[in-house]
Amino acid sequence: MFLSVSGDDEDRRVGRRPRVLKAVGLTLAGALVAGCAAAGWAYWHLNSNIKSVDIDSALGDDRPAKATPTPSASQEAPLPTEAVNILVLGSDSRSGKENQALGGGSSTGARSDTAMVVHIGAGRTTATVVSIPRDTLVTRPSCPLKSGGSTAVSYGAMFNSAYSVGGPVCAVKTVESITDVRMDHYVEIDFSGFAKLVNALGGVTVTTDQDIDDDDSHLRLKAGTHHLDGRTALALARTRHGIGDGSDLGRIGLQQKLVKALLERISSTSLLTSPAKLYSVADAITGSLTTDTGLDSLTELMSLGESLKGLSADDVKTVTMPVVTAPSDPNRVVAEEPAARELWESLR
Repeated sequence: MFLSVSGDDEDRRVGRRPRVLKAVGLTLAGALVAGCAAAGWAYWHLNSNIKSVDIDSALGDDRPAKATPTPSASQEAPLPTEAVNILVLGSDSRSGKENQALGGGSSTGARSDTAMVVHIGAGRTTATVVSIPRDTLVTRPSCPLKSGGSTAVSYGAMFNSAYSVGGPVCAVKTVESITDVRMDHYVEIDFSGFAKLVNALGGVTVTTDQDIDDDDSHLRLKAGTHHLDGRTALALARTRHGIGDGSDLGRIGLQQKLVKALLERISSTSLLTSPAKLYSVADAITGSLTTDTGLDSLTELMSLGESLKGLSADDVKTVTMPVVTAPSDPNRVVAEEPAARELWESLR
């Protein structure tokens, strides 16, 4: 049996096609608009997360010279390839409930118990991370204050006091004064930001050489390989009394292990194939980040990240500024010369 279609039925079907196509088109357009709106909101949210400090304006021209960039023959805007120095501080700020829960202690003030000068070599395929012990005695220079005026020069001051008395600006100026190396950028992350970053990456794997039992950081680990979540990784970064001689040098060794572990985890995680994980990591990083004004946008951070795509964890060298026990205080250290000076000269 054959079914025939009348002319009226055919006309009605033809008439419905434009309406169906229009509905499909509107649905796709709506999805596209919603997707763009979501992407726009995500970009705005991540961008607005970042806090910044105008260090260049505060310090003016009385600083070490900038490295001269190598001219590029490309007609397009190329990714930067010149050497760059970044001062990275880990702040133990207790501001906010999350930081207080992770850090304990007083809810006022902040210190920079972790300080690293990250030197990325020309070509952006090698890097050296130099840790500066917080207990190093230095001449802290006079630093400008946001409220006006300036701090007094202090001789034989602990290195991490610079951040306490003058914030990021004084931290940068003090590092530049003891190294004679220009800090091109400044990056600071607090307790909760570090823990969130580790959690967003799914944890990090670290091997410890000895048992750790530290009542201050509340960390207890047997020697061996461990996969750590954010809270435990943060405790490891803060541990000093449960290892070695209890000095800051032991803590620096653990922090350098964590730097390597983070880099390895980032390189092994397919962030670009998982938008949700990429957003989670980006939100963790930007949400607790303070930078100089040269890195205070998602675009600038992405440009820096893109320029480092040829840099692997194996190409990153971690060292500690050479120090010796301070003659004036067995619990403090001073730069060991000429070794410290030669190290900083290699980074200029």
